[in-house]
Amino acid sequence: MKVIITGTTGMVGEGVLLKCLNIPQIKEILSVSRKPCGVTHPKLKEYIVKDFLSLDLKDEQLKGYDACFFCAGVSSVGMSEEKYRQITYDTTLHFAKTLHPNPQMSFIYVSGGGTDSSEKGRMAWARIKGKTENDLMKLPFKQAFGYRIGFLIAAEGQKRVLKYYRYVNWLIPVMKVLTPNIISSMEEVALSMVYAAQNGYRRNVIYVKDIKTMSKQYKG
Repeated sequence: MKVIITGTTGMVGEGVLLKCLNIPQIKEILSVSRKPCGVTHPKLKEYIVKDFLSLDLKDEQLKGYDACFFCAGVSSVGMSEEKYRQITYDTTLHFAKTLHPNPQMSFIYVSGGGTDSSEKGRMAWARIKGKTENDLMKLPFKQAFGYRIGFLIAAEGQKRVLKYYRYVNWLIPVMKVLTPNIISSMEEVALSMVYAAQNGYRRNVIYVKDIKTMSKQYKG
């Protein structure tokens, strides 16, 4: 497989990248980000794009890939609904369209728990993420997925980890027992993405329990 990963300068994207570098089935990774990810590897290429909305729909550098793991995103805290919509919805849909959507390519969009598929809820961020998921699934990809991840266990060697994680890491063993359906490891996420891209899945909206199921079914 040849895959594109966005958001590699953030926690989710960096974790997925580090794990994907060790997956034998992946022969090439293109990191598309606003700045260098700080990782070097024979499999890895980088494409620095300051503004995803500026990408040409005929960009040749984005052709020929089997899957895109779209891990870029921002928090809605302190941001107007209009600005959040532009960064979350407009940017993601535009990027997806630059990939020349086709039946041989899978698109995985990392959204989050609480995303509102009805697009009618009270929370603006949840409506916007729901619309993003819904409209991605209308594009002619092999299959598009909305990944509603929960709490993530960072990959070994990660540098970009949210600050509050250092205060809650001690809770991980407890969460694994008491709340297993809201916590997963970066390895489980990465393996499940590869599995979904190769084999498809019975639904497009993916929860933590689905991530665990697919990661176990993955055969390297």
